[in-house]
Amino acid sequence: MIVPLVTPLTDAGEVSPQCVARLIDSVRDEVTAVMPTLSSGEGWLLDEARWRDMVAATVTYAAGLPVLAGVQLPTTDEVVARARVAADLGADAIVVTTPFRKGLSQDELYRHYAVVGEQTALPLFVYHEEAISGNRLDLDTLVRVCALPGVAGIKESSGDAELTRQIARAVPAVPVFEGWENLLVEAEGTAGFIGPLANLEPGLCGLMLRERTQENQDEINAVCERLGLYKDDWYRWTKAELKRRGVIESDRTVVA
Repeated sequence: MIVPLVTPLTDAGEVSPQCVARLIDSVRDEVTAVMPTLSSGEGWLLDEARWRDMVAATVTYAAGLPVLAGVQLPTTDEVVARARVAADLGADAIVVTTPFRKGLSQDELYRHYAVVGEQTALPLFVYHEEAISGNRLDLDTLVRVCALPGVAGIKESSGDAELTRQIARAVPAVPVFEGWENLLVEAEGTAGFIGPLANLEPGLCGLMLRERTQENQDEINAVCERLGLYKDDWYRWTKAELKRRGVIESDRTVVA
């Protein structure tokens, strides 16, 4: 299980290193890696300073957990530049979406990952989503991308359980992580889970991965519904609950 960390901010809107440390400590016994500055961390909304501060704080307090830094930027050139910063900060890998432009061909999407892989030194996770980037990779394109040197995994957030199973079968050498809590029971063949609930209930998520039963899925669904994690602004509700529990000091989001 990999936890896509929220980005703890102060009331003034700056990254809070102390809260980053507390958040990581609250989940470290249950997870195998931490993933800052992706969607749950409002990665596509962070300016460069806050992105840098969050990745740096995560590296500082990871204490042995691998750090997979999310890079959600509109263009390939911007992704490459930010990936090099992630390497300088000590991240262990990067997690990358497609460019933020609808209407791109599958060849253009493939080339995006090829260029990022060629021009950066870190292992690459493919973040397969459509809501933010506006693009969806075909199965054949994903297979081509996974054959590129340095591709280390997929965060599979298509929301299509059958496609997720097809991807896992098609790329057995590349671990595929389910990105939706409500699809875990259907995600046969996947290597694990990357989702916002891991910020709050890593033990429950771990139980689900060990015992993929409908009963455990029903409990996860109920918790996510109660906490607001199935809403469009799930990161806001995740922060609100973390603040209520005393893990972070402010529930401020990037867009306050």
